[in-house]
Amino acid sequence: MKPIRVALLGCGTVGTEVVRLLTDQAEDLTQRIGAPVEIVGIAVRRPNKHREVPEHLLTTDAAALVKSDDVDVIVEVIGGIDPTRGLLLEALRAGKSVVTANKALLAEHGSDLFEAADASGADLYFEAAVAGAIPLLRPLRESLAGDRITRVMGIVNGTTNFILSAMDATGAGYAETLEEASRLGYAEADPTADVDGFDAASKAAILASLAFHTRVTASDVYREGIRAVSAADIAAAKGLGRTVKLLAICERVVSPSGQESVAVRVHPAMIPRTHPLASVNGAFNAVFVEADAAGEMMFYGQGAGGAPTASAVVGDLVAVARNMVASGHGPRESAYAALSAQPMGNTPTRYHISLDVADKAGVLSQVAAVFAEHDVSIAAVRQEGRTEDASLVIVTHAATDAALRSTVDKIGGLPVVRDVVSVMRVEGEE
Repeated sequence: MKPIRVALLGCGTVGTEVVRLLTDQAEDLTQRIGAPVEIVGIAVRRPNKHREVPEHLLTTDAAALVKSDDVDVIVEVIGGIDPTRGLLLEALRAGKSVVTANKALLAEHGSDLFEAADASGADLYFEAAVAGAIPLLRPLRESLAGDRITRVMGIVNGTTNFILSAMDATGAGYAETLEEASRLGYAEADPTADVDGFDAASKAAILASLAFHTRVTASDVYREGIRAVSAADIAAAKGLGRTVKLLAICERVVSPSGQESVAVRVHPAMIPRTHPLASVNGAFNAVFVEADAAGEMMFYGQGAGGAPTASAVVGDLVAVARNMVASGHGPRESAYAALSAQPMGNTPTRYHISLDVADKAGVLSQVAAVFAEHDVSIAAVRQEGRTEDASLVIVTHAATDAALRSTVDKIGGLPVVRDVVSVMRVEGEE
């Protein structure tokens, strides 16, 4: 059979592993696909930094490589928005299939890429963009295509999960745990994308788009990171039989009038230690999916790293190559539902609130009156300490996030409340 000719954009940690897998498993891949896979070019910025790659394959001209008539499939692992977006659009419009791990690009401009792929009949695969080696997107896109998914909730960022797991295990604070994560190589020199939730928000947008057949972009995702999570928050969660995780939550929400929309959010939350996600520690990822017919299921594994991510990339390449051998193509974009994105303020949530209060009669009644005023129901309340160390801990039932925020703001102004020590959302069974 005629070889499937592949051009690779980028040859960093993931790209190097892709080259290794394609080389080491060449014979097996040929048998699985029905045709050999041949790397015909690799675009890099500094060819002298890639001595492990045959020199004749390297080029600094990514645009020329994309335009080459000798290329059938583009594998993109360079990341970023520009110039990557233009390169992939060029490839797709020319009928060349694309395999990408670029979550930010898909979350911002996925619709453009899908439209270009649909117009030319090319394939667009991106399993590695959300959870590394974990087979997640293809089950959502294909295996569960006959079901109605109602909720997707997961841990999709290894750096933040490592930090929160370490804080839970050691009782240490955020700053010192981040420093340790950096020393061990789990956090980047600039951890902003991870700890401020940008990475998870991009992944949540992709998950929601697939699960709910709706175009969801990163701007539709409510986002909070973990910088404000304290050792006291972790201890409070333990006291409630819970742990703290940075969660990406995508769910169908039905208004009182019956109007359906999607709510997509990323934020730290307390979850019961009995929940399957609670035992996901270290840099591992896991995503919990709920569907009408299939029920509850969880996907777990290594969500990052060169080899795990390359495994997903090569898996996509095999799927694309098989489609080419069979003269077919993979699934197209499914965005027929076109549901609106619900603002965070209208999304039902629950809160854990810790207050530093004066130790005197009437404190609880004043605080409870504010909750009643905003129509927020209290699920549990307890007072800890005495005199200057008195604190009040409240866990609410579900209410709109806007109502809960207004409640907390007003409570902070009560004379009997010295400080609102912490506010954290609560997920899982009440």
